[in-house]
Parts: sequence; structure tokens; C-alpha cells
Amino acid sequence: MARPSRREKSYCRPPSPRTICSGTWPMSRLSEGTCSAGMTKRSGTYLGGDGSRRRPIWTGGPMLKWPTLQDLASASLEEVNQLWSGLGYYSRGRRLQEGARKVVEELGGHMPRTAETLQQLLPGVGQYTAGAIASMAFDQVTGVVDGNVLRVLCRVRAIGADPSSTLVSHHLWSLAHRLVDPARPGDFNQAAMELGATVCTPQHPLCSRCPVQSLCQAYQRVEREQRSALPGSPDIEECALKTRQCQLCLPPTKPWDPALGVTNFPRKASRKPPREEYSATCILEHPRATGSPLILLVQRPNSGLLAGLWEFPSVTSEPSEQHQHEALLQELQRWSGPLPGARPQHLGEVIHIFSHIKLTYQVYSLALEGQTPVAPAPPGARWLTWEEFHSAAVSTAMKKVFRVYEDHQRGTRKGSKRPRMSTPSSRKKPSRGQQVLDSFFQPRIPTDTPNSTAQ
Repeated sequence: MARPSRREKSYCRPPSPRTICSGTWPMSRLSEGTCSAGMTKRSGTYLGGDGSRRRPIWTGGPMLKWPTLQDLASASLEEVNQLWSGLGYYSRGRRLQEGARKVVEELGGHMPRTAETLQQLLPGVGQYTAGAIASMAFDQVTGVVDGNVLRVLCRVRAIGADPSSTLVSHHLWSLAHRLVDPARPGDFNQAAMELGATVCTPQHPLCSRCPVQSLCQAYQRVEREQRSALPGSPDIEECALKTRQCQLCLPPTKPWDPALGVTNFPRKASRKPPREEYSATCILEHPRATGSPLILLVQRPNSGLLAGLWEFPSVTSEPSEQHQHEALLQELQRWSGPLPGARPQHLGEVIHIFSHIKLTYQVYSLALEGQTPVAPAPPGARWLTWEEFHSAAVSTAMKKVFRVYEDHQRGTRKGSKRPRMSTPSSRKKPSRGQQVLDSFFQPRIPTDTPNSTAQ
């Protein structure tokens, strides 16, 4: 087979455990929803383990700053959070560093080389990440199941039951392990993920271009439905499945919908809406003679949502505006000292949706006119300039809050009583220029040379 191309955010094989920080491990951690903002720049190529094959390494901020495990292990958590700011899923940056430190300090700098030991020894490494590292970096014959592979397998095998159930999950992993190419497990797994990401997509899949179309039971069913003289009537195979009470088939409560075609698979259980929470947050500013004012940030606890990140002083919203002002002032005075006669000004609101929480922030500001902030700031707080804020370890939600304040300060909101509502963050879609790994499924054409470089 011809060597498959790699698209911009591919999972790439590092040359050795020492440079694993430049390859599969962080890529598999970042790609789960955080890759779009952080991993889009190619920095060069590395020789493979045998010294004869060059493989492209796609990097971004984290990999350029800490190219080896030793570099990442020696960094502070504050540095990691700062560079991770805006990528989302902030616990991944922390766990990535925890894993690097464990490898350096407890495992003698040697990465575990199997999926089983990776999952057992490294914090934050689950079944998918372990399989990705083991197959792509160390050629272990083991499968992977991410969202893209799950969709491909469910359609190829017409699995209509809830894929999040234990039964279906075990079946999909077993299937992935059986299908993986023992000669090229890493390339096969990359190809399967690429197939789901670019061809077998959630909506509007490109079935006419699919290299496994002839094996796809979902596609075959679409063809049967189209050929059927009685559209919608169950065929013999479907009746047999119902008679056996198939645990992997479409549930009776959600039968086949001809209008959906192959997108009948996979069928996911209804997701619970995110719970709603409300918060009041205040930008406390200290004007300066020149330049932007200083603003106060406080650090969140080291566990829980947005652990260790910095934010503006915040409190849970109160039912009345008066009580909310009192609670907010009490929180501000905790960090800055007495604020006699102060009354925060309401600027608007910001909505930010995390994976399981819809959080609405009421945004306030308060200027310390003619007052001097506590110097130095108490532990867990610090005063920053506007420029320093943009490079600090803050969440996307706090950046949205700051934009409301910044726009108000610069007078850009003309006649608007309430600042614009923010929208939920979403993953960046693959660009049209990204390449596809369909070539993995085509006959091999021996055109590669040992010293060929990435295009």
C-alpha cells in the first residue's frame, strides 16, 4: 500500500520516547476537542526509529515550547495553564504534565510501550489515548475507538444500539482490535480516524467516495430500501433480527428512518441539557497615570472546574440586585481591602457553555478612583495590565467577560443597553485543503524512497 498522507491535525509518530512530547501523546490529548487552536503548524520532520523514514510533525504552542518530556516535566503548572489558555478541557494540560513528570521522575525517562502499561502507569491516559500511543509510536497491534472510528464501525456493521452503553462499547473495542492491520497498526488507526473525519461524517457522508462502501451494511440497507417494491416494509433479515431480540440493532422505539439513510447509525441516547448556573463577576480596576488600568485577578482552587486558572472576583448570583451588590463587594474587599461607598456598575451579561454547565455571568466593573490597591496583592490574587491579562492563564469565559469590559471602556457600544450575547464554543471544522487518508485502502504503489520528506 502507498504510505498514507496526513492531514493538518494528524496523529504523528515521534522518532523515540525522548521526543514523544512532539508526537503521539500530546496530539492524542489535544485532538479530543482542543486541537483546532493549538496544533496547526508544521515545524519540520523527524527520522523514524530505523533512521530511514521521515515523518511530518505538526506542532503548536505546547510542542514548540516543550519539545521533550524533560522540558515539559520541568515547567510549572502556571506555565502550562498559561499556554493552554483558550484551548478548553484545561485538565488535559495538567494531566499531560503530570504524565511527563511521572515518566521523568519515576520511570527513568522511559515511556511505557504497551496500551496496558500506558493506561496503568500514566495519569489521565485512558483506553483511546493508550491505544493511539501504543500503535502509532510503538507499533503495538491494538485498535483505537474515538468518535470518528465509532461512527465508521457502527455504519459498517449496522450497530444501532446506544454506543455509550457498556455492551456496545465492549463490542466496538473488540471489533477494532480484530480489524487493525498487524503490519501497520498505527497507519491503520490513523486511516480509520481520517475516514470518519472526512468521508464518513456525522451528516452528509460521502458514500460515493468511501473506500469501504462494499463492506458497509448501512449502505447496503439503503440500497435495499431503494430497490424495494414496497418501501418501508421489513425484509427477511430485519424480521430475523427482531425475532432474536438483537442487542446491537436499532431499538424498536427508534426504528429505521429511510430519510436518514446511513446516518441512522450510530443512534445516540438523548443528551441531558447542561445544567444552568448564574454568577456575578466584577472587573476591579486601578487607574494609572499612563497606560491601561490595572485589573485584579484571583486564582481558582486547584481542583474542580477550571482548576488553577485565574478569573475576576466572582460570586453566585443573588435573587435581588441589592443582595448581589453586597455579595460582590464582600468578595472584592476580601482581596483589595475596604471599599467605602463603592457601587459596581453593571455592564451586561455573558453566556458560556461548558460540556455540562451553561453559565451566565452578570458582568460588573468598579474603579478605585483615587485609591491605592493593596500592595503587594494577597496570596492567590494579582494585579495585571490589559496586556498581561491576554497572556495570563485565564479561561475563554473570562476572555469573553473582559471583552465586554474592554468594549465598554473604549466606548464601542453605541446605544446598546446590553452587550452581545456570547455563543457556545465549538470545534473548528477541518479546512477544505486538508488531505485524506483514503490511499491507505488502495493497492500499494512502491513510490516511496527512504529519504523522502513531507510535502
